[in-house]
Amino acid sequence: MCHTDVSFVEGHLPGLSFPVTPGHEVAGRIDAVGAGVSRWQIGDRVTVGWSGGVCGHCDPCRSGDLVHCEAGMVTGAAFPGGYADAIIAPATALARIPDELSAVDAAPMACAGVTMFNSLRRSGARPGDLVAIVGLGGLGHLGVQFAAKMGFRVAVIARGQGKAALAAELGAHHYIDSTASDVSAELHRLGGARVVQATAANSDAMAAAIGGLGNHGELLVLGIDTEPLKVTPLQLINGSRTVHGHPGGTPMDVEQTMRFAALHGIRAMTEEVPLEEAAKAYERMLAGHARFRMVLTTSR
Repeated sequence: MCHTDVSFVEGHLPGLSFPVTPGHEVAGRIDAVGAGVSRWQIGDRVTVGWSGGVCGHCDPCRSGDLVHCEAGMVTGAAFPGGYADAIIAPATALARIPDELSAVDAAPMACAGVTMFNSLRRSGARPGDLVAIVGLGGLGHLGVQFAAKMGFRVAVIARGQGKAALAAELGAHHYIDSTASDVSAELHRLGGARVVQATAANSDAMAAAIGGLGNHGELLVLGIDTEPLKVTPLQLINGSRTVHGHPGGTPMDVEQTMRFAALHGIRAMTEEVPLEEAAKAYERMLAGHARFRMVLTTSR
């Protein structure tokens, strides 16, 4: 369960029509296989993430840019999502779960995990570079683990000192309290960030790190906020900096994320809640009390 589910519940997703069943971090076993489906068999352990399949014939698909398929097959919008005992999903939406991961371990990798892993590995950062992560929540706590295991110097930016110990435990080398210091100045003191992964759902918190990017630094916008992102042309021109968004990834990206997580012992911090208590779990997430992914479990 992640904050993006709010887009479904509150009807913010363009073209969405009710009723809907949200949930795009789904893990389970295949119970039945449709006609013409190859590669997948009954009993296979799989995840289904934000990308709920592709059409295969639009220009992005034909160019290999599957994550931007024009069909917009988002799990929970194109078909009912994971707040259920079972779902029916296109075969093109499936990612195979490694044996080392349980279903509870695997589900958060289908959105939060792939967002952090995939955006970083496709950036211009190289091992040894400074990677800063804004926010230590559902996305950020996974991002720290991935960045550290990928060989980066990791700085966590969060409000207050309350999460400093957790950041270090997860593998961060530096911690910046955004309420007590100038974020950009602190990043410059550390040599400038090659990449800032902005996971906080707050445009001002994202913008505060732009000045701390080093030469050719990238601000990766991963959190969702409806407020404009404040950045001046001079901030971008000086140092040849860039700001861009990054979607989670394809099912194959999810599969590769899970393989990396299995190899390096990366796990989401989760709270398990029975499906029958989904409403309570949703409210706990909205209140910011989840630590850090709420996982709905079923008896199936």
